[in-house]
Amino acid sequence: MSSSRPIALVTGASRRIGIAAAIARALAQDGWDVATSYYRPYDATMPWGSAPAEADALADELRQAGARALAIEADLADIDTPARLFDTVREHLGAVTALVMSHCHSVDSAILDTTVQSFDQHMAVNARATWLLVREFGRRYAGVHGAGRILAITSDHTAFNLPYGASKGALERIVLASAREFAALGITANIINPGPVDTGWMTEEFMAELAAQTPLGRVGQPQDTANLARFLCSAAGGWINGQIVYSNGGIKSPAY
Repeated sequence: MSSSRPIALVTGASRRIGIAAAIARALAQDGWDVATSYYRPYDATMPWGSAPAEADALADELRQAGARALAIEADLADIDTPARLFDTVREHLGAVTALVMSHCHSVDSAILDTTVQSFDQHMAVNARATWLLVREFGRRYAGVHGAGRILAITSDHTAFNLPYGASKGALERIVLASAREFAALGITANIINPGPVDTGWMTEEFMAELAAQTPLGRVGQPQDTANLARFLCSAAGGWINGQIVYSNGGIKSPAY
């Protein structure tokens, strides 16, 4: 199953309307082979629920776009998962050139009512798994100098969502550190802050409120984030490194 196409690992792609799915499609269209990861038990606790067929359906879409594709269920709270992910991708597709981290654990709670268990779970998935994935990528990368890519999705949603926001802050520092520490490998590392994105979680009222706060008069769509991700993963985006890039339509005072 050899291929001349570069290989991307995109985490958090359990829903076809999500940001990770949009990024995976964009990369497949741009000539990448794509492995995705997902975790149904987390989705089952969310309002949208778990849809077991969605991850495989996304992989089929990627194949129809000309990519070799692989969908892997992975619990990123498990410290052994990152190495297993990279092993599986290498076995079925080859060595990873781009690591795109769009996974997250997000359960709202404020400073006063956040539990230690919730804080630790957010940190395990959003921060510790990010570190372990980045570490695994750095250990294994042997590609062309300047071709390697690390990309992560962050958020400003911290007030009344303390463990999520705090863990995303940790994610940012980890990825920014890799831009310097992996310099000799020729890997760029960047973060996208997309602002609020319509992936099915917004009410009509909340969407209208956010649109009114945005100069372009609408809320973000997954494809907006994917458009930037595909550029940062491309050769043309190779001079952008160690940055948090906002792709949020110019929203100034998000109420999310």
